[in-house]
Amino acid sequence: NRTMPLARPTGQIPDAAWTSGFREMTEPWKGAVGCLGVAVFFAMTIGIISWQALEQSPEEWVLRGRTGGMLWERRRGALLLRVLPAGRTVAVIAVGGVPATEPPPPRDRCWHDGGQFCYTWEEDAELRLSLEPPPTPATECYGVHWTPLRPDVMLKDCFSMANVSWYGGASIRAQRWPLNSAESHAQPFVSGDFSKNPVGYGPVLERYFLGSTGVTVTVAPDVPLFLSLERNRHFCLEAPAGRAAVPLRYLLCVSPDVQTSPPARLFPSHRSPIWQYYGPAGSAAKIKRGLKSLAKKLKRHHLQEGVLALGERCTAILAAAVRPDHMPLERRKRHDSTHAWDPSLIKPLQLSITLSPYTSIASPLFLRSLRDSEVASYWLSLQPRFGGCSVPLLTTWKGRLCARLNVTSKTALSWYLARARHLRQALGATYMVFEGAEGNAFLEQAVPPPAELAGDQYTGVLAAALATLGNATVISAGARSSHLPLFVQMSPLRSDWSHAGLKGVIPSVLHYSLLGYNFFIPDAVGGSLDSDTPGDPELYVRWLQIVTFLPVMAFSTPPWLCCDAWVLNLTRQCIQRHRDFVVPLLIKYSEEWLRLGYPIFRPAWWLSPTDPTAFTIEDEFLIGDEVLVAPITEKGQTWRDIYLPGEGHLWMDTNTAHVFDGGTILRNYSASLAEVPVFVK
Repeated sequence: NRTMPLARPTGQIPDAAWTSGFREMTEPWKGAVGCLGVAVFFAMTIGIISWQALEQSPEEWVLRGRTGGMLWERRRGALLLRVLPAGRTVAVIAVGGVPATEPPPPRDRCWHDGGQFCYTWEEDAELRLSLEPPPTPATECYGVHWTPLRPDVMLKDCFSMANVSWYGGASIRAQRWPLNSAESHAQPFVSGDFSKNPVGYGPVLERYFLGSTGVTVTVAPDVPLFLSLERNRHFCLEAPAGRAAVPLRYLLCVSPDVQTSPPARLFPSHRSPIWQYYGPAGSAAKIKRGLKSLAKKLKRHHLQEGVLALGERCTAILAAAVRPDHMPLERRKRHDSTHAWDPSLIKPLQLSITLSPYTSIASPLFLRSLRDSEVASYWLSLQPRFGGCSVPLLTTWKGRLCARLNVTSKTALSWYLARARHLRQALGATYMVFEGAEGNAFLEQAVPPPAELAGDQYTGVLAAALATLGNATVISAGARSSHLPLFVQMSPLRSDWSHAGLKGVIPSVLHYSLLGYNFFIPDAVGGSLDSDTPGDPELYVRWLQIVTFLPVMAFSTPPWLCCDAWVLNLTRQCIQRHRDFVVPLLIKYSEEWLRLGYPIFRPAWWLSPTDPTAFTIEDEFLIGDEVLVAPITEKGQTWRDIYLPGEGHLWMDTNTAHVFDGGTILRNYSASLAEVPVFVK
């Protein structure tokens, strides 16, 4: 038997529908007109969709300037900065925190103002772009202002690294040049101490980024900022989400070539070399004998010029010996006048002392302020919400629980500066080093800082106060303070060949100088931090050859303790070369720096601003426009490739007097352990 397939059950057709359909079939011309209408509608729909897909551009101008403008790219949800007439895109900014695929219209509520563009993502954020006054006639600037419309909106703009090399911003532990090869998770853009947070940002940073396409990014100083670096992809500026809606504001400027920020500066003073004291430190008498012994050894090895530098602990011990009675909060110890310090014992060497804005909670200084209810007047404190006493904000410094100087208090600053001046006079010191200027003690403990200490304002306020002590002052951090006549102490580096050691010296030099900190003290020859292979004579020599061409030469290990006699002779030669050849160059180009804002230590692209090869060179540097230093930074090598910038220029090797064309690469150029390739234009 054959079974019929099951059929889909259907209901009976209503009489009215059947009757209507029958009448329509009896009138063929009406049916034809209906079909034609449907066909026309269908064709128009297909045409509109095709036009949108094929004809409408994925990029749309939203703001036009004189030499370029900004576009919105629908596919990626990105802002493009483009220069005309070449139509070259100099920056791609991926937008985060808003529905990026929603295309803004050509004009919104700012349509009446040709110098602005405004658009609002409903319930998310508002974007305002504006033409801003440029610093120079050849430059054009655009303001970018994001305003979140809800507190939980986290604004995030990411600048692409594709075909762009980026410089500036923050220092990192293993410094890179450019930033493209650096990696860092999103964290507050605040200076820090690598010994406390190795993956954080370092002691020198500015809200300034420079791209190899000639674009600069300057973030407003008054907005909370997070920064992240994703290797070879992008760097991102973020406004943190939270209880309050935090805006994100920055300025984009573009010029024909790579440029730097040119604020005026002042010129500090420091004598070289520096010999760090690491001798006996148990008492003032031991320190006195140790300093006298080191001075004699330096004189015996014909190295009697420069500065003997005392660390913070030795400074405190000598300070107690001179007993500053006029300061009510100073630590007091038994005073022995026979052990009072006499600076003539180390002449012709000069003395450098070290202070910090920290004091131990066990010190008489802190305990007295606690007893007299003056904690908030002298130390950073947490203010109670509903009355009561202030609570000191405690932090750690060199392994001790400490309080930190309240730089917003005129009383505290006046006392601190008076104490520093008294110690300088009592100890006969020429130079003063101030450590611990970096970091935000509130953010380190996840406590919202007061408005006057937001971000890096602590560093800026302290630096401004210390600048009143004179131009023989050294500070450990820099943020919004590059205009001050202060030397900046670079972070300690590992005693190895990595980017956290020797390979990081030149990238750090270029980074500091680009941000305006041209007068810095590099880490001691050979590195200050322990490594797996301590006491490497080759590393010591290659390090020595680099710092010869920097503002100051510093030593923690004397050459006669680490190496053979020939290294001692080489050290003498390098010190003399620094004095006779490098210092005059620094003086010459510091005047240019004061006048034009150009960095003293310059990257290779300074003379080859359109050559992509120059953008990633991190093991060479220029002093001004006329000296190129290309040291060896690889262990065991006695040769290297050298890029000579500036097509059309000629460069002479100071070792051989051979002359070479600029804009070329010297392959496998020889440099023995006793030589450093240096070229004069």
